[in-house]
This record gives sequence, C-alpha cells and structure tokens, in this order.
Amino acid sequence: MRSSMLFPRITRAVVRTDASLPEKKFPRASSISSLIEFGAYVAGKKVAAGDIADAVRLVREHNHDSPQPTAYVWVGLYEPDAPEVEWLAETFGLHPLAVEDAIKAHQRPKVERYGDSLFVVLKTVAFVDPEAKSASSEIIATGEIMVFVGPDFVVTVRHGAHSPLADVREKLEDKPKLLNRGPTGVLHAIADYVVDKYLYVADQMQAELEDVEAAVFAEVSSRDINRIYQLKREMLELKRAVAPLLAPFNALPQRRMIPSEMREYFRDVGDHLSRVCEQVQSSNELSDSILQAALARTNALANEDMRKISSWVAILAVPTMIAGIYGMNFDHMPETHEVWGYPAVLSVMIIACTLLHRAFRRNGWL
Repeated sequence: MRSSMLFPRITRAVVRTDASLPEKKFPRASSISSLIEFGAYVAGKKVAAGDIADAVRLVREHNHDSPQPTAYVWVGLYEPDAPEVEWLAETFGLHPLAVEDAIKAHQRPKVERYGDSLFVVLKTVAFVDPEAKSASSEIIATGEIMVFVGPDFVVTVRHGAHSPLADVREKLEDKPKLLNRGPTGVLHAIADYVVDKYLYVADQMQAELEDVEAAVFAEVSSRDINRIYQLKREMLELKRAVAPLLAPFNALPQRRMIPSEMREYFRDVGDHLSRVCEQVQSSNELSDSILQAALARTNALANEDMRKISSWVAILAVPTMIAGIYGMNFDHMPETHEVWGYPAVLSVMIIACTLLHRAFRRNGWL
C-alpha cells in the first residue's frame, strides 16, 4: 500500500483527542515517499486498519485489555527523511540518537538498548549479477536495515535498493505461529533473512576466488591484478558488514527483552553468523594468498621475458659487432681484398649465433 494513500488519513487521525497518540500533525502527504507497508498483528493474525494511527490504537487497546499482550504494529520505511520519522518517533518513544542513526544511515552494525526498546543495525549485502557488472563495478552491493523493537511495535528502516523485506513479511503472515512470537519474532525473522544473505554472498565470493586462483596458476592466464585486488576489497567490505555483529548477537539471547522461548532461535542465528565470519575470514586470507601469488607469478614471467630478450640481444650482438668492424672503411683490413673474405665472415656470424642459441636453449633462457 503506497504512502500517498496512507498519510492523508494519518494527518486526520492524529488530531483526535486520543491519549495514546501524540497530537502532532504529520508532514504533508505530497512530501511522503518512504512508507512501504504497515500492519497491525493481533494473536498471530493481521488486523485490518485504515492507517498507522488506527493500527496503533487497535494494538494498544487489545494489549490493555489482554492479560498477555501479544499485539504489535510493524511499520516499514525506505530511506526516510527526518520529518517522516518524527511522528513515529513520538508515537513509539524512539530515542533521538537511534532515530538520527536511522535517518543518516552508513552506521556500524550494532545492537543497542534504549529503555524498553532495542535498536539493531544490520548491514545487508547482495551479490551483483555477473552479467550486469562491468570490470570496474562493485561485486557486492551493500545497504542497511535498522530495526526498532519495542513491547508493541517494530519499525524497520531500510537503506539500499536490494534486500527488500516483503518476502519476510509474507512468510510471517502465512504462518500465524511465527507472527504470534511478537516483535522479537519479527526481529529474528529479519536477522535470519539477512544472515542467510551473508551465507549466499560468502559462497559466491568463495567461488569467484577459486576461479581467480585457477586462472593465476594456469599455463595461459591474464593474471589480472586489478580483478584480484577488487575481490580483496570486496572481501574486506563483507568482513566489515559481518564481523561487528558477532559479539552483539551472541549476547542477544541473554538480554531480558528476549523471551525465553525465542532465545534458542537467536542462538541459531548467532551460530550461522559465526559460520559466515569464519568463511569470510578464510576467504579474506585466501585473497591475500592469491594476490601475493599473482604478484610473484607476474614477477617470474617478467624475469623470464627479460631472459629471452637478453638472449636474443646477445645473439644479435655477434653479427652486429662483426658488421660494425668491417663497416669502418679502412684500406688495410684483413680479408677485405680476398675473394673468400665475405663468405668467411658470414660463416663466422652464423656459427657464433648458432652456438649461442644452443647454449641459451640448454640453460632454459629460450
């Protein structure tokens, strides 16, 4: 559902005298473009709501009357501007520092707690289609997903065109048992989706490195140092996306905000993340080795070419020297007036060049 259809309703709804919602007008609908989708989820089912304000009211009324609050709101934004987040920040009590990070993006992966809510920053990665990229383009596209998790809400802010969360939302909505896990269940589904992307990209990069490694040690190879260095740089980018999350996610199951029944699921995500980190580390070391091997092979080939050039220069130096001597045009020189002088000099040149060529071939220079 597009934001241009939703936010006019929000503007009218927030001016109601409802104690649960702030009486603050949202920016004009014509300036809103970041809302992707929203939903109110009660007892594992999506409940129809006219707008976000109605969804929040329905959820809070249900949780107020229910002995076990299980209802929550999930709002998804894509690259929002500051005014577009202010209303949600006041509605859900989001911390200003976390909101600022979500707007500016380019944040380090992390898990932070602000009061009774969590703020999680996940780096997203995507392997660029080989047919769509050029020799100088990036191999791994990166983005970010910021997740605000509270007692009755989940707010996701996505940066980057890849890794949309529509599939995650559809998967959860098709399984009421997953939806009934609450906001932490949504966080687990998003984290699991992102980590699975890490595994896929890490496997693709491993395959790329193996292809480059085979090319480096092939008999006939271009040994493209630029390509190898590009892979090395992309491996570092993948490492920066994955490594900082390992410690926070291993500690996440111990947080009081995570229900006991959800802790084993987060531990499973942490195990997958550990596997990715190990694979990325090994691939990074392999890229170092490939780069060093490629440089060594390049130097060895350059030395081999220099030996060949030097050998031919030495061979050609003999006839050049003899021709230079007999080209000085002196009257009194040996064999200059003899009939057999010319063929004798040519024979000396041929014999000397043949002997030098055989010697260089025997020593492996030619």
